[in-house]
Amino acid sequence: MMDLVLDYGKIIIADLILSGDNALIIGMAAAGLSPELRKKAILYGMIIAAVLRIVFAVVATSLLGIKGILFVGSLLLFYVCWRLFVEIREGTDHDAEIALENAQNPETGYTGAPKRTLFSALVSITIADVSMSLDNVLAVAAIADGDRTMLIVGLALAIVLMAFAATLIMKLLSSYPWISWVGLIVLVYVAVEMFYRGVVDVDTGVGPLLGLMEGWETGKGH
Repeated sequence: MMDLVLDYGKIIIADLILSGDNALIIGMAAAGLSPELRKKAILYGMIIAAVLRIVFAVVATSLLGIKGILFVGSLLLFYVCWRLFVEIREGTDHDAEIALENAQNPETGYTGAPKRTLFSALVSITIADVSMSLDNVLAVAAIADGDRTMLIVGLALAIVLMAFAATLIMKLLSSYPWISWVGLIVLVYVAVEMFYRGVVDVDTGVGPLLGLMEGWETGKGH
């Protein structure tokens, strides 16, 4: 039971601390709209980000059974950890907080006649989010380890938080950077665990695949 709770917690933490770049993109895109469209752009942008993450994560969970994919995924997740480390040092969460606050304030950002439609802003957000979704996909799929119920429930909770409390979350991460550092430690742990499984797992590890070792089962319950 405790392992289940910890896994859900890891998924939620990973989803929240990796939301800074998305919130920044959404806030900047929304700030370029006329004031009456900004709240819609922020809400729809968060929904688009959430839906993409669920779709990509479900696909990724299915792919994790392919031989060698865990090893490759672990290397990519280490890169994600490095990116997050850089973003924390550069204050991405603070920038995202300001971008969202500006977008929600009708007296800041663009206030002239509409020069951009809500649809065009959402297209920009979607394109940017597709390119950034690998972060969450790798993290949550690795933690869920094939458990689609855990994956969907864990993401759904984080999605609700981001959709209705994005500015509050960015303010929290900006005011208390240690939360992001704790989240980074969690992701590094997940990456190390994924690397270990990607090397020694009897079914998907590169060690047994290349004949370097016999390997052993490393999935849940082992």
